[in-house]
Amino acid sequence: MSNLIIERLLAKSQRTDIPKFGSGDTVRVHVKIKEGDKERVQAFEGVVIKRDKGPQASFTVRKISFGQGVERIFPVHSKVIDKVDLVRSSKVRRAKLYYLRGLRGKAARLRDAE
Repeated sequence: MSNLIIERLLAKSQRTDIPKFGSGDTVRVHVKIKEGDKERVQAFEGVVIKRDKGPQASFTVRKISFGQGVERIFPVHSKVIDKVDLVRSSKVRRAKLYYLRGLRGKAARLRDAE
């Protein structure tokens, strides 16, 4: 009986406005940032290099900022995320794209999904 209650609570707390995306897709994550008493939304755009499933699902986004690689981990069901936009889908053959960390420039390009 208690498992049924827990499943219903989890279903209510999960977000449904997040689009379907996976490793290799380019996404723009709109993040709420609090500065003092003000709150604003900042976009973080990059390639998804990892996606975790389950009730505590998260995804890792990597971008190049001023020549430096930056990675950020976002919990899917977090209130910090305002929205997620799917910019581009790419065809990849791996679930985790850690090899992109060692590539630069044109070598780090991914093939577009057809």
